[in-house]
Amino acid sequence: MRILVSGVVAILLGTAIVVAQTAAPKPGPEHKRLERMLGQWNYEGEAKASPLGPAGKVTGLETCEWFQGGFGVVCRTKGTGPKGPMTTMSVMSYDAARKAYTYYAISSQGDNIFVRGNISGNVWTFEDTMQAEGQAMKIRATVTEESPTVSVFKLEVGPADGQMMVIEEGRSTKKK
Repeated sequence: MRILVSGVVAILLGTAIVVAQTAAPKPGPEHKRLERMLGQWNYEGEAKASPLGPAGKVTGLETCEWFQGGFGVVCRTKGTGPKGPMTTMSVMSYDAARKAYTYYAISSQGDNIFVRGNISGNVWTFEDTMQAEGQAMKIRATVTEESPTVSVFKLEVGPADGQMMVIEEGRSTKKK
């Protein structure tokens, strides 16, 4: 029995040493690109009537910070839209296996969204398919960096096999 216990302890210690010697992964340049999102941002926009909601003004204040480890950014937003006051929490990261950025958000109004996207120059484009009123719809969000402190946002939806329509447009300005 003593030999069995000694053998198990030796295996556990050996495994612990190997694990301790393995270097922790470090964020890559794609993760570093998320740094632009950090800080506080004021958002103002206009929602258009669509299957996802009524038309009206949209405003918000978003605060974003690194998630521990530097692989993702976590943002919390408080704002008002056509459906009333809302809070949102979102997470953005980079999926190296799929070579795509990921964005997941939930809101106090029951909304949740997950999209993948890429960057081309100063334009971030996220696309996916979602369910709205029982039907599959395409969704596309485009964020254009006008400067280090200003971004323009456009959200489009459309039937899975049809033309997209703009349902929200706006502008975010970073607070100094």
